[in-house]
Amino acid sequence: MRIACLGGGPAGLYFGISMKLRNPQAEITVFERNKADDTFGWGVVLSDETLDNLSKNDAKSAAVIRENFAYWDDVALHHQGQKLVSSGHGFCGIGRKKLLLILQDRARELGVDLQFQTEIASASAYKDDYDIVVACDGLNSKTRMEFADAFKPDVDTRKCQFVWLGTHQRFDDAFTFIFEDTPKGWVWAHAYQFDDDTATFIVECSQKTFDAYGFGEMSQQESIAVCEEIFRDHLDGHALMTNANHIRGSAWIQFPRVLCEKWSHENVVLLGDASATAHFSIGSGTKLALESAIALADDITEKPTLEEAFANYEDERRLEVLRLQSAARNSVEWFEDVERYLHLDPVQLNYSMLTRSQRISHENLRTRDPEWLGSAEAWFMEQAGGDATSPARAPMFAPFALRDMKLKNRIVVSPMAQYKAVDGTPTDWHLIHYGERAKGGAGLVYTEMTCVSPEGRITPGCPGLYAPEHEAAWRRLTDFVHNETEAKICCQIGHSGRKGSTRVGWEGMDKPLEDGNWPILSASDIPWSEENAVPEAMNRAQMDQVKAEFVAAAEMAERAGFDMIELHAAHGYLISSFISPLSNRREDEYGGSLENRMRYPLEVFDAMRAVWPEQKPMSVRISASDWAGDEGITAEDAVEIAKMFEAHGADIIDVSAGQTSTEAQPVYGRMFQTPFSDRIRNEAGIKTMAVGNIYEADHVNSILMAGRADLVCLARPHLADPYWTLHAATALGDRQENWPQPYEAGRDQAWRLADRAAEMVGQV
Repeated sequence: MRIACLGGGPAGLYFGISMKLRNPQAEITVFERNKADDTFGWGVVLSDETLDNLSKNDAKSAAVIRENFAYWDDVALHHQGQKLVSSGHGFCGIGRKKLLLILQDRARELGVDLQFQTEIASASAYKDDYDIVVACDGLNSKTRMEFADAFKPDVDTRKCQFVWLGTHQRFDDAFTFIFEDTPKGWVWAHAYQFDDDTATFIVECSQKTFDAYGFGEMSQQESIAVCEEIFRDHLDGHALMTNANHIRGSAWIQFPRVLCEKWSHENVVLLGDASATAHFSIGSGTKLALESAIALADDITEKPTLEEAFANYEDERRLEVLRLQSAARNSVEWFEDVERYLHLDPVQLNYSMLTRSQRISHENLRTRDPEWLGSAEAWFMEQAGGDATSPARAPMFAPFALRDMKLKNRIVVSPMAQYKAVDGTPTDWHLIHYGERAKGGAGLVYTEMTCVSPEGRITPGCPGLYAPEHEAAWRRLTDFVHNETEAKICCQIGHSGRKGSTRVGWEGMDKPLEDGNWPILSASDIPWSEENAVPEAMNRAQMDQVKAEFVAAAEMAERAGFDMIELHAAHGYLISSFISPLSNRREDEYGGSLENRMRYPLEVFDAMRAVWPEQKPMSVRISASDWAGDEGITAEDAVEIAKMFEAHGADIIDVSAGQTSTEAQPVYGRMFQTPFSDRIRNEAGIKTMAVGNIYEADHVNSILMAGRADLVCLARPHLADPYWTLHAATALGDRQENWPQPYEAGRDQAWRLADRAAEMVGQV
């Protein structure tokens, strides 16, 4: 078997080693255009897990690599003159040149033919002479470009500019992040030690700051001099160095995220950065290359045909690549938007940075460095006005206030349609459903969308606030919540708009009624779907009538004893239909620009706020994205929408997304809507609630501690477990949540069982 490896970086060399270990008779040639000791990077970061994988594959080279590693356990943040350090992270670094030399020696020892200073053509020049061509020709792969129609590469050039430098200043105590506020914008550095006297020093900034400095027009030495001045307090007189002298002009670049739809074509296969890249901020590019090299060698050895080998290699590695790319995307987006967070207290900024990729969770941080996390939780509780004399508690248990309403914790039971009302009147089902969740420990309980008129209902089973019997039924429920629990209760008020006159959820979501339909209204005469009725575009008289119905519902909510109300302006219902350009095609003053589309929603909000008591809070739920690209509401629009509602007196924005169009293409995942809340809160300085596939206490605590929201809403977990909050507290070892007195015997048993389980884990 004759194999050509196009590229002598870690991927090509380690594949050659791995393949020779499995098939010593294979003829393997590695082609590299540079000299054997040339390299244009500085340090390489690997984890203990990757080192273990290398040891299993080739103990000999792994031992030499391990001997040359610089280890560190800490991550340090420098910001606002403070240095915050957390421990337990377990990184190790090695010089890229040293790593290459180790791999070269091992490859030669095994009989791999290394051809340096050989200009590499694209794969077509080799594929007829070799059984297999492994294209590990890097970020700018000629092979990937030549066979682009087969590989179908997706290259996403990221926003920030960065330059990869080195220094003899020591950072051997921690992986270090430094943020400097300069007259021309924020500039930051990622620094880590990789041998006794050299550290990697990556300087990064936004495009705006890059342009303000004119880095693109500077020579390398000129831009290095500027960076030395920016970071002079951290370099202790040491210079910054480049090893990219072969590049004329600026060495700054923007990171390209690469992912190919296919990784093989005929007898050509992609490896390393040629097939997929992971941003340097999570330090996994070399890990991907080395572990993919092992997998490719395994499959070529074990599978009966090349086609099967390549197919299995791609299937096996793609999931891991996508997982790391997802974490890398989260990480790079955090740095791209870091100026949004630099106003945060250094404690919260540090937490946000540590958890940016979502690979590190709240409890994982407790495992890594319980002392640091405990101090961060104490800081959070102190900022929230909690009891400083009580034992430290997780952020989810911190109090929160909106106007005169004081919540005992940050957990919210989201609105969840029950479809159990009779002619708009809540029944005993609602009393027990909401009463159980109020008893379950949440600080705030929401009703499902409560409609302002019979025609404003989504389904015949939806509750309302438009008749005296509705008010009486809701009053019965709020009295129970207030008399028997510590929870507060919020009434979400809305109008179905073009999504009305439909069946209850389990009979077909958004499906029109088979009979008994009622007329429906919307901003424009655009039906929800082809099978739904065409709504009437509202005229001025109808707009005034519906606004009056919202006011009457708000007044009824006050008499019914609600602590808070929310205007439902999301999910494609009536108010949302005015906001989204996908459903608002009006040509009057209520259509066109975002400002015009917001006129009626703000009129309704103002009218409700005017009759709602001053001391009671009012929120608005918005769809922060239509999931329809630039054609619909975008994240940028959502910030402006939130600002408008806040300017009119909204106390908090309940940040949801989507459900505004059947053409939407949402990107699902855990906490998938939280970034919208994060952006509104930290760009506009507005209080927010986060929603969307949040189901673990870890999620809640991470969101709150990182400052991505002020309250966290959970829906499905509360359907499965009305006592979710009390059970989460028990699992976390928190013994300060109050249980209903009749349930204290069950509480004591739950605590004993949880303590016993924790002891068993500690003994393992």
